[in-house]
Amino acid sequence: MDLFSPDTLIAFVTLLVLEIVLGIDNVVFISILSSKLPENQQARARTVGLGLALITRIALLFSINWIIGLTAPLFEVFGQELSGRDLILIAGGLFLVGKATYEIGERLEGEGSHGQTGRATTTFGAVIGQILLLDIVFSLDSVITAVGIADELFIMVAAVVIAVAVMLVSAGAISGFVNRHPTVKMLALSFLVLIGASLIAEGFEQEIPRGYVYGPIAFSILVEMLNLRARSRAVSHAEPVRIRAAYYHEGEGDGPIPRAGATRMDAGGTPRR
Repeated sequence: MDLFSPDTLIAFVTLLVLEIVLGIDNVVFISILSSKLPENQQARARTVGLGLALITRIALLFSINWIIGLTAPLFEVFGQELSGRDLILIAGGLFLVGKATYEIGERLEGEGSHGQTGRATTTFGAVIGQILLLDIVFSLDSVITAVGIADELFIMVAAVVIAVAVMLVSAGAISGFVNRHPTVKMLALSFLVLIGASLIAEGFEQEIPRGYVYGPIAFSILVEMLNLRARSRAVSHAEPVRIRAAYYHEGEGDGPIPRAGATRMDAGGTPRR
């Protein structure tokens, strides 16, 4: 095998890009789940979650014959043949839709009633268990993509390892950005619902082209980035609150003090003493 032949390099680069794109879903999901933990455990949860993703992907790559066997029909429902792969995709898609919908509902109800309680009752093991479940689904999709693009196991493993390393390096930044911006977090959860629905459709052999899923996602992210930029500029150009000079007079040693009988405006615009 010539590692530097044009065909090998093209297959490697193509697979690497696709693995990184597919891995973004995993990173977003891990970031949202780990945010329920205490702050000192979040980075460890992300690292463990991505480490499990790497182990799962490599294990599946070395089980290619088993992966191929998963595509064989097991039984038929209403004229639709279902394989082991289909069942895994449907179950994973349902879990992803259900979990993302629950998180959206929790945020619509408000963090005050659920946020602190959820953080206190969510354990590290429970979060890792949920991450592992989705790792299996995302890894299966990733490995099937790898098998369809590259012929050599070495290329597949190298692309997966580098993609997970990129995800590991960027996970902290992505997690911090998502958690700092509530609108971005809601957008990310909506993406997870969309991706879960596409997994369910794929499980029922209704193939949805990747461009139809990731194109709107990319456009929505671009629009949200413009919104964040516009809000940031609006805040930076906002005029500071000025207190009327007539309200104060110079004190002797303690600085300005209020004039007798003067009124001032509170934050809501109401005059008060």
